[in-house]
Amino acid sequence: MSDEPDFHGAKVALFIEDQLLVYRRDDRPDIPFPDMLDLPGGGREQGESGAQCVARETFEEFGLRIAIGDFEHVQTYPNWRGSGAVALFFVCHLPRSVLAEVVFGDEGQGWQIMPVAEFLASDRAVPHLQVRLQEYIKTRDLRH
Repeated sequence: MSDEPDFHGAKVALFIEDQLLVYRRDDRPDIPFPDMLDLPGGGREQGESGAQCVARETFEEFGLRIAIGDFEHVQTYPNWRGSGAVALFFVCHLPRSVLAEVVFGDEGQGWQIMPVAEFLASDRAVPHLQVRLQEYIKTRDLRH
């Protein structure tokens, strides 16, 4: 069994070579972070593991079937709302050829790949995901 903590949801930084796969959230006042750039992922369903959660969400949002073992859990964070179960953050590295398989789902306004630095610098990206990604990059750079 997994040693993951109880968590409410999970996000994944999907690296396509040196870029990120992102989408623009719907522009609706009833959702968090409307009209902002977001990473794949979402809420946990029916006791799934973190990797199962991001694999399901990546399929629902982008039509991509990615093996559970391809997702690497890199960080656990407090809930961005300030209370409640934690959130998990994963990374996954994919070849550029996967872009031909994208079938964008019904959540969000559109998708794109963008340089990591552009996502990190954008004032239109979900702020706590920028922090998580920056921390991952710093940790990875220290290992090399």
